[in-house]
Amino acid sequence: MALDCRHVSTQVYALADAKDDPLAPLVKEALDVIDHALDTHGLDGVSLSFNGGKDCTVLLHLYAGALARRLGPSETLQPIPAIYIAVPSPFPMLEEFIDDAAEKYNLDLFLCRPPSERVESVVTPLPPPLNANGVVDDDYVEAPKAVGKAKGAEGMKQALEIYKDKFPDIEAILIGTRRTDPHGATLSHRNMTDPGWPRFERVNPIINWDYAHVWAFLRKLDVPYCGLYDLGYTSLGSTYNTFPNPALLVESPSPPVTKAETSERAYRPAHELTDGSLERAGRGKPVLVA
Repeated sequence: MALDCRHVSTQVYALADAKDDPLAPLVKEALDVIDHALDTHGLDGVSLSFNGGKDCTVLLHLYAGALARRLGPSETLQPIPAIYIAVPSPFPMLEEFIDDAAEKYNLDLFLCRPPSERVESVVTPLPPPLNANGVVDDDYVEAPKAVGKAKGAEGMKQALEIYKDKFPDIEAILIGTRRTDPHGATLSHRNMTDPGWPRFERVNPIINWDYAHVWAFLRKLDVPYCGLYDLGYTSLGSTYNTFPNPALLVESPSPPVTKAETSERAYRPAHELTDGSLERAGRGKPVLVA
């Protein structure tokens, strides 16, 4: 069922103007950046990078609101240009959410799965260490081991080359990058792609948001998000290198002893993570295998 984007517009702009709400200046800043990009490149020259994660879900909701505000009384929102660059072995639940969001927000979503020379191995759980009594230590936190190699930057470049060839009128791409993300510290609201890459302006409306702001926004406006976040995941990537955040592990009355007990451990939802610096603690570092 499609969302009422005029209602979304009313929501987000009211929040931007709200007094004494810590989100207000960040929402206003993001909407101003989006509006400036639209004024610069036009409705047909701007696309949205959407991979189903929490950050780009915030951005999608803001963008839909900004677009709806530009509609005349009798106009309807046209399909929103967007690109989804898939990672190797994405979570099925994530892809289901992406499909649902594309339908709700009327995305004209271009799916790109760039070719890859390497295929990652599966994530395997580390066996729990046993103490001298032959049981799992009380302070043990289970974390899967990620193995293999992902072609992150190279795959992204290939995908953008494909997108530029297919949609040459797209000049700018809205991205949900935040300053605490890898490579986000030196970015501003608007940056051109690096030399040697397909030429796009990268627009980062929520660059100054932090982890807590993202969840405050999603929950305050009741924005639909991927269900993996309710299972303890705090940063989503490939199934090869992503697992529930150990910081959200629910402590059990007694330590697990059997393999079955270990695999059934529960995690609190992502919005309950109070230390944003641990956001990526559920992401494993790929390790090359011979």
